[in-house]
Amino acid sequence: MYVKKISLKNYRNIERLELELKNGVNIFYGSNAQGKTNLLESIYIGATGRSHRTHKDKELIKFDKEEAHIRLDIQNDKISDRIDIHLKKDSKKGIAINNIAINKLGELFGYLNVVIFSPEDLSLIKQGPQERRKFIDMELCQINNIYYYNLSQYYKVLKQRNSLLKKILKDPSLKDTLFVWDNQLIEFGIKIIQARELFIKKLNNISKKIHMEITSNKENLEIKYKPNVLISEFKEKLEKSIDKDILYTTTSYGPHKDDILFFINNINVRDFGSQGQQRTASLSTKLAEINLIEDEKAVLPVLLLDDVLSELDKDRQKFLIKNIKKLQVIITCTGVEDVLKNLDEEYNIFKVSDGNIL
Repeated sequence: MYVKKISLKNYRNIERLELELKNGVNIFYGSNAQGKTNLLESIYIGATGRSHRTHKDKELIKFDKEEAHIRLDIQNDKISDRIDIHLKKDSKKGIAINNIAINKLGELFGYLNVVIFSPEDLSLIKQGPQERRKFIDMELCQINNIYYYNLSQYYKVLKQRNSLLKKILKDPSLKDTLFVWDNQLIEFGIKIIQARELFIKKLNNISKKIHMEITSNKENLEIKYKPNVLISEFKEKLEKSIDKDILYTTTSYGPHKDDILFFINNINVRDFGSQGQQRTASLSTKLAEINLIEDEKAVLPVLLLDDVLSELDKDRQKFLIKNIKKLQVIITCTGVEDVLKNLDEEYNIFKVSDGNIL
């Protein structure tokens, strides 16, 4: 699987772009704030329908324009697909696959699988639970369309339940209707918990081997799923927390509060690991994503490396480059020398300056 061609119009600081990419290594270099990350972001949006940098579509549109357009031509073995994303400042974005409009975002997943790795991802372990849930959800959505449906339904129900909690605070007689949302929250929540548990188990098995190789068998990495509530206790805890939930107008229990934990040699890396250990564990996890997508979907994802090599020491750089040779890789960097010295295969190289790519 690879991106053959990318076309952009009025996207962030890029007025117009048509670019053919190599099924291999593509390097984009230049100073900061020139548009390198914008290019990677547009590919990520083509794969997932969402930006990894903002929740507001209007921020993706060139400041003096009303609309923007992303078009990706994808090749997967002998199958070609085209993804079109039409962004509008004042209305919902439009998505089409092979010139046929889709109504649900879930229909987009699977046409292009990507793994993105940025300096922020090296801090995955140090960040809050929300970022780690986002990491789990985005990977699961790419490999499991049913998961996306269950997740979107869960958050719709959660929103309705929290809205009802606010109304109950003013009108206690509505409390008797809460069970309607509770039942649905439990139904979709259980499916999410089960999917996350299996995903982390598979991810752990793969990342453990990678981490052993990076650390020359000195460190044993364990990734553990930390559900906010056990399936067997979900219903009971929701019922017992009703008065508290009404008081604070929010739902206390459910997978919207899940987390994952990282251990090296049985020590919690977030609390007691060095920065080097945290970064190595994040690197192992990201590389495990690639293998997991290949195992689950029988395709190799496109790897987006957003200025991450400069954040790794020489040994980690070499290990990363060595383990991504079979993929299409799109790399951004400010200094191209560090990238080139680790490559021993052909590559495309582009210079980015003020939204223009040469």
